[in-house]
Amino acid sequence: MVIPMVDKEILKGLSYNEKRLLLALDARKGTATSAELIEDGSFELDVEVMRSALWLESRQMATITEDVQKYIALEDTSVVDKGLPERIAIECISKAGGKMSMDELSEVIPDVSKVAIGWLKRKGLATISREGDSNMLTLTDAGRDALGKVLPDEAFLKLLAEGNIREEDADKNIVKDLKGRQGLIADKTVTTRTIVLTDLGKEAVACGIELKPEVTEITDRIIQSGEWKDVEFRRYDVNTVAPEIAPAKKHPLSRLGAQVRRIFTDMGFTEMSSEYVQPAFWNLDVLYTPQDHPARDLQDTFYLESPASIHIDDEELVDTIRNIHENGGDTGSIGWGGKWSREKAEMALLRTHSTVSSIRYIAEHPDAPKKAFSISRIFRNESLDSTHLPEFTQIEGIIIDENADFDMLISLIREFYARMGFDQIRIRPGYFPYTEPSLELEVFFHGKWMELGGAGMFRPEVLAPFGVTTPVLAWGFGFERLAMLKWDIKDIRDLYISDIDALKKNPVF
Repeated sequence: MVIPMVDKEILKGLSYNEKRLLLALDARKGTATSAELIEDGSFELDVEVMRSALWLESRQMATITEDVQKYIALEDTSVVDKGLPERIAIECISKAGGKMSMDELSEVIPDVSKVAIGWLKRKGLATISREGDSNMLTLTDAGRDALGKVLPDEAFLKLLAEGNIREEDADKNIVKDLKGRQGLIADKTVTTRTIVLTDLGKEAVACGIELKPEVTEITDRIIQSGEWKDVEFRRYDVNTVAPEIAPAKKHPLSRLGAQVRRIFTDMGFTEMSSEYVQPAFWNLDVLYTPQDHPARDLQDTFYLESPASIHIDDEELVDTIRNIHENGGDTGSIGWGGKWSREKAEMALLRTHSTVSSIRYIAEHPDAPKKAFSISRIFRNESLDSTHLPEFTQIEGIIIDENADFDMLISLIREFYARMGFDQIRIRPGYFPYTEPSLELEVFFHGKWMELGGAGMFRPEVLAPFGVTTPVLAWGFGFERLAMLKWDIKDIRDLYISDIDALKKNPVF
């Protein structure tokens, strides 16, 4: 093999740190990671190593390779000692003879009882039955059996306590369940960069490299003191290939948001908004969501501790909503029945959908015609996976118009996605407590249909409290999922990873 000759001028143009790196790599037989070089004492900072390595790579004296590994890490280490909520619960129930009321369990373990009950039921460790005025928890055979052994997720947490586990080595089902528990485990990405000397780099070392401190900046002190006569100045090579400079540009999601805004404003819409923190009254009750609906559970909704409740001042509206829920009020509906609870309605939460913006807008602008939209951040207690986030964004919109009908709604949906560049979508019947008729829309993505959002016409029970008799079209589209389609992204989490290289490569449109 013919070894390329080193240009002596290039050798003279090497910086002090480039020479250090060449010698350090040679001492390690031509290959080392930045961490190994720092451990050896050759360098102090990773940025020094990588900056020098990039310059050597541009001179074809070294190559840089990256190995990216994804790990699962334990965030809450206390859980290994304390135990999972359901472990604490089955031990309490066992001490009580295998049976205990929910109220008693809440007194014994007030901090985790609500979470524990959900997992007891989900894992089949206990049954729930009604006895008199109490909800009773009774250990199942699986619950009694769990008392004497370590469950798979507990064993996995103990392994995590000893060190991070590679994502590919972890049980996907266990990881998915544990990610559903707030702040317990998290994904960690570790990037290892390895620097390897090329034949040209090895020859440069063989030619003999002498390390001398260099002066890179001429100052008045150096000139006035005469020090310039005895120092070695850093040589500059105007022919050296400079690192590629990426122009400044907005984040892709910011650009997508601007595009969505432009589409709706061009169609005559006004932008609306609402606060993140809402009482359940506006987020759920006004939208005719029954108070025993699963969406109100802790598994779906983030309730606040401070403030725990938000008082509703409009007593007339409160009475109207109560009547609509209990018996339909004056809407012609029979309502949901039962007794409506103001206490539940005033619970403070992080808004679970941007439809709260729509209903507040209708309350303030009940007269037709009106068209409004929002791009709003919402919060749901979702498990992280490739298509779900606990904090994400919805594209919300409403049309209040006497001529509005279901055909107009479908036409608007197709028009919006056509302007975004997607002509092939599927619309199918859907159900939401506050719209009738309702629909869900999907698009075919990587071999399967992916849900993009829902839409429908607001029910009379939603509009009547504000004196609105005009038809109202409403929709909520997934913003991040739209971005996934636009840039062919398979994992929604990639949209929020701070990957500067990916941002540089993302095209401006």
